Amino acid sequence: MKKKWWKILSAVLLVYTIVAGLLGPVPALPLLQETIRNLYFHVCMWFAMMILFTVSVVYAIKYLRSLDLRHDIYARQFAVTAMLLGVLGYATGAIWASYTWADPNKPLLNSFSTIARDPKLIGAAIALLVYSAYLILRDAISDIDKRARISAVYNIFAYAILFPAIWILPRILPSLHPGNDGNPALDVKNDISASMRVVFYPAVIGWTLLGVWIATLKIRFQLITDKKLIS
Repeated sequence: MKKKWWKILSAVLLVYTIVAGLLGPVPALPLLQETIRNLYFHVCMWFAMMILFTVSVVYAIKYLRSLDLRHDIYARQFAVTAMLLGVLGYATGAIWASYTWADPNKPLLNSFSTIARDPKLIGAAIALLVYSAYLILRDAISDIDKRARISAVYNIFAYAILFPAIWILPRILPSLHPGNDGNPALDVKNDISASMRVVFYPAVIGWTLLGVWIATLKIRFQLITDKKLIS
């Protein structure tokens, strides 16, 4: 990770995502129209979030097998960075929903209250709150080894909740989110044009590499700070 090529690649891909995402051609889908450009931000950030949460839980399992505190540090920092992307993804998704889900025949507050009750948004909020509790739990335990063990177990528990909260339950319950009740889904074969695919996949890679970049910086800082504890 000390090589710079992947950092340069991340910067190039994100610049390409922003420029091509805002200026490139997009299909005129019902309901979505020009707001579909948010796909390169909202959806791709959440893809990156899922990848980083997966890396975090892998390091949590590695800690339980080795009891190496370095693995605990890696697990924490990847989880923190994933949460950052999750919050940004949630915010961009909420903004997107305010433009595409709001009912023009209803008062603004009533439309927002309908959006706030959507199972997809509720599931996403639950997932982020569960991981927020992971960080609070860590800070509540002073013993380093005990904190690392309990945090690793909780990390696995939080990851197990992530999938049903975000991907399974919202698809079972009625939702305004794309893919439910006739609302156009962002399907790679049907809804996303070829011009969007050449931006979508680089965007996922770019946001993921940015997350890894942020996480590695935080890891290096914490390793320096806790040098005496892990030596």
